[in-house]
Amino acid sequence: MNQKSSSKLSRRQLLQAGGIGAMAMGLPGMVAGRIDANQPPRGIAQEKSVIFVLLCGGPSHLDTWDLKPDAPDDIRGPYRPIQTSVPGMRISELNTHLSTMTQHFSLIRSMTHVGNISNHFDAMHHLLSGQAGAAADSPYLGSILSRVRPRERNVANYVWLIRCVGDPVFCAPNIGSGGHLGAQHSPLFVGSAANHAAMPTFRAPDELQPAVEPARLQGRRNLLGSVDPTVSEREVNQATRDWQNLHRRACELAAGSGGRDVFELEREPRSVRDRYGMHPLGQNLLLARRLVESGVGFVTVNGWTGSAPGQTGGGPPASSWDMHGSEMGMGNAFGNGSYGMGWCLPCLDQGLSALFTDLRDRGLLESTLVVCMGEFGRTPRINQPNILPGRQHWPNCWTAILGGGGIRGGAVIGETDRIGAFVKDRPVTVTDLGATIFHALDVPRETRMSRDGFTLPVSRGEPLLDLFG
Repeated sequence: MNQKSSSKLSRRQLLQAGGIGAMAMGLPGMVAGRIDANQPPRGIAQEKSVIFVLLCGGPSHLDTWDLKPDAPDDIRGPYRPIQTSVPGMRISELNTHLSTMTQHFSLIRSMTHVGNISNHFDAMHHLLSGQAGAAADSPYLGSILSRVRPRERNVANYVWLIRCVGDPVFCAPNIGSGGHLGAQHSPLFVGSAANHAAMPTFRAPDELQPAVEPARLQGRRNLLGSVDPTVSEREVNQATRDWQNLHRRACELAAGSGGRDVFELEREPRSVRDRYGMHPLGQNLLLARRLVESGVGFVTVNGWTGSAPGQTGGGPPASSWDMHGSEMGMGNAFGNGSYGMGWCLPCLDQGLSALFTDLRDRGLLESTLVVCMGEFGRTPRINQPNILPGRQHWPNCWTAILGGGGIRGGAVIGETDRIGAFVKDRPVTVTDLGATIFHALDVPRETRMSRDGFTLPVSRGEPLLDLFG
């Protein structure tokens, strides 16, 4: 780097300073005011919303949704498939609740990455941006929806439940930012490993306070002041205003009673909370329902299940599903520990089935798209099966669940081979998945999301149209 480029900020760097950089310091984003939770159920929402349940770490498709009972012992695993409410659709025996309601969701068993994307960081980046080969500054689906479908009501456009920013393994680069769209389209983070919705002491305002110390704020101002002469004063001022607006709106939401109410799960009957499960995943799924009911457009739920009974710790709040077994010191991937399918999958089964039931009963299922998946699958062959077994990362195929939002239930898209190693029929990329999500939201693929208003469509993929209708 030459001396000139190292001492001045380029136009691109300035925009990042006002966008990605602000979120890297932990600013809550895109808060337009208080979330009004003091309302009866809205029934069918006028605008569609998304609840994206991100199973960080990548669960095994062979032990959850795409079992291979006729495969050799070192591939098929200990679980057996069970029949569901839809004839011919079979899923893991651990899904005792979801197996009774498969008419409400469909499976894509042929998800596949383009290229050997076998690390969490890149796989999550491509998945969340809805683009295979996504550029480094690509915004994620929630940010894109915030850009192309802003909410008129005084609510956050994009909320992320259970913070994982700062984890160098699991956090894709733009989880805490709006990518090239800027800070105004970044998510509002609520919850952490130390303060999550299943804890009696959980209080959202603690998470909504601006998280930038005065010294760091001054550093940001100095950075914005060290600009290349080619960058206009208007752009500098706009970047500063973006930050100031986010700061003001975060304070407003934290201070207002309406903003806090939606996060107060004690307002829910105990029977409802118990139905979701008193673990982080279950209670965050309940909170997600309350958020979309209040008008939030996109909610990402980190699929962290917390600590299994009798254990402390549960891994960082991102990795419940990264079940390597003894190879990574995580215990038996098929056991009942915090990194075991015997603990994690029943938690998901309980919480996700309660979410589908709740959305249906409250008239919100048709207006709320639910997506549940990890960033990739797991190897067919089990490593160290006679010690503490587990499976490794596998980008070649995995399964996604889609329900609500106009998705017809009971369908199975695609097929893998006899051992679940490769897609046999109808490969679906993350780009196609992104196109399908936007189709469900009635956002045309050709809609432009760039700052200039005429480049970069929201998706270049092909939506799975046979999932609708």
